[in-house]
Amino acid sequence: MEKYFFTEEHKLFRQSFRDFLDKEVRPNIEQWEADGQVPRYIYKKFGEMGFMGVTYPEKYGGMDMDVFYSVVYSEEMTRMNSGGFSTSIGAHAGLALAHINGEGSEAQKQKYLTAGLKGELIGCLAITEPQGGSDVASLSTTAVRDGDEYVINGSKTFISNGVLSDYIVAAVRTGEKGHNGISMIIIERDRKGVSATPLKKLGWHASDTGEIAFDNVRVPAENLLGDENKGFFYIMQHFASERLAMALIGVSQAQLAIDLALNYMAEREVFGKKINRFQVLRHRIAQMSSEVLSTKTFVYTLYKQYSEGDYIIKEAAMAKLLGTQLSDKVCYECMRLFGGYGYMESYPMARLLRDSQLGTIGGGTSEVLCEIIAKMTIDSKAYKASIKH
Repeated sequence: MEKYFFTEEHKLFRQSFRDFLDKEVRPNIEQWEADGQVPRYIYKKFGEMGFMGVTYPEKYGGMDMDVFYSVVYSEEMTRMNSGGFSTSIGAHAGLALAHINGEGSEAQKQKYLTAGLKGELIGCLAITEPQGGSDVASLSTTAVRDGDEYVINGSKTFISNGVLSDYIVAAVRTGEKGHNGISMIIIERDRKGVSATPLKKLGWHASDTGEIAFDNVRVPAENLLGDENKGFFYIMQHFASERLAMALIGVSQAQLAIDLALNYMAEREVFGKKINRFQVLRHRIAQMSSEVLSTKTFVYTLYKQYSEGDYIIKEAAMAKLLGTQLSDKVCYECMRLFGGYGYMESYPMARLLRDSQLGTIGGGTSEVLCEIIAKMTIDSKAYKASIKH
């Protein structure tokens, strides 16, 4: 199957990136999990090698590669078996920088995108609020225009890189209630009135996740990203790529779980034979492998459509729904194949199972995705692409 999507150049990139991760990341994962954050120096290591901006324009320090390089990138990051590490890098490169690249002015790109791709400035994306997450249109953090500034009040929660980051790409209300009054704005961390509190999580331990408060924070009007009151449409447009990425991570986690289980099954003996010889376990692996390959093929096909400019809001929601639910199921089943060892923190399955749980929540819960799919399938709802003027 892979020959239909990946070239020899993609394969060479995979090996190069894998070597980098095995050298610079894998030996440090346990420490970062214990510390609760990824150190700043690793962002710079990624930047020095060009790995922070695989698909971003060369003009700002990116590699300007096709979308399947980002597929390879995500798959290899998932192999590190630390959702927290992958999320820390991804929240910066895949979320904050995506908005700056997509909606930012030339001056904003020169300042934030260039430094971001070098790993010198770290960003986060702040949309979710304590009172609501997936219902973006109901957000209440306000940005009121006062001369040449905006005055921002409100709070955000569950923000990856919410404490460590140097700046925040925030969704704020600049107009009427509902989706038509939302804008995106850059808020520097050192602005007076910005504060953050770290949050403890079930999984993703290496990820710095925080709650951010804004108390009469003043930022210049030039920090506005794109057009005022168009933020909801920018968010929806980026949601497609985010959800597609989370679908890919889901199937990659499921594949990693199967790989780990296969290695263990080839070593573990019960009643005088390897457990990979027991039919009930063999058939369980066969079933899960079939589901993973089928879903992966769907996700790869959507990446192909996305690379050709198709607006895949519904399909990306479907892929995330299936990919993340599959990850939960497969990680749980594979954990059980390890017996008691699967429940031990010293074995990789425990972390993989914990980290997979957030897939069906972040980027839109499964229930919200089902509602989006239902609206488009049953009610003929159409979500239009935004156009930045």
